[in-house]
Amino acid sequence: MISLLDLAKKSENPVKPFGHTDVLLLYGMVGDKLRGFLHGKEIASKVWLPKGNIKYFLNRGSKKPPLYVDDLVEAITPEFLEIRSEHHLKEVETEITEKQKLVWLYFPPRKLADFFYATNSEGAGKPIDRIFFDIDRGEGVSFEHAREVAKLLCETIRKDSELRKLIGKTKPFVSWTGNSFHVYIMLSELKPNSFYERYFMFSKNDPLASFTGRWAEEIKNELKINVSGGHEKIPNHISIDPSQTPSGKLCRSPLGSLHMADAKTIDGVSVPLTEEMLGDNNLEEKLKEITPAYVIKNLEKLAERLPRMPS
Repeated sequence: MISLLDLAKKSENPVKPFGHTDVLLLYGMVGDKLRGFLHGKEIASKVWLPKGNIKYFLNRGSKKPPLYVDDLVEAITPEFLEIRSEHHLKEVETEITEKQKLVWLYFPPRKLADFFYATNSEGAGKPIDRIFFDIDRGEGVSFEHAREVAKLLCETIRKDSELRKLIGKTKPFVSWTGNSFHVYIMLSELKPNSFYERYFMFSKNDPLASFTGRWAEEIKNELKINVSGGHEKIPNHISIDPSQTPSGKLCRSPLGSLHMADAKTIDGVSVPLTEEMLGDNNLEEKLKEITPAYVIKNLEKLAERLPRMPS
């Protein structure tokens, strides 16, 4: 029986395994490496539409039956992908499993789709196991400035004695989104949502009240570039945005999610990084070379950069 890896090796383009766009070969393979990182987290997709006034729509567990990473991986087989390349869902509903139907709805064939997940699960007010920062590049912000901010944020998190007293020694985890950087603090135990609100939620009225605001101020002063906390997107400005941390918010998968410039153009792929890589002055050129085929070819090595999850 042919495997997904065999199919990927045979395909000139792994996002078109049978000649038509289908993101599921890639997402099935990376999903297997994300089982620990995404365990218990509902998957979401951002499906791009090539025509009409609406650019894309979201599928997520608050709007559809929830889909989890184990469901995704177990549903995606070469046979399933071949069926999707030749038929509409209504024609084969009786030939595929209920999970395969759900995967089909989340990631319809012939359309590009980002691979997201519910950062700390769907629904408001649930406990959290990770703090998530988006290094949000306003218009005109260079890659190099974003890299410098991500690098210094990781260093600041690691060295902050107040944070260490609060949660113990921590090593931040960083990923490339295809356009910018995400930085995580993985918590050793579940914390109530109030923990995020008290220590990390950014307030414009009192910006230095949170770790986020204090770190942003330190980074701004050291790098002499426009940096602040919060989620407001400002030209020539970098925001360190923790607002997608609470339950009910979404985050991009740190491994293998396509990043789109538009409904027909892939302009990047997410990959986990090491903190040391942020010090590489040639990192931009290296990240530009990352394609879906590169991710599949180097999947084992890339997956090793994911944080170890508690069993």
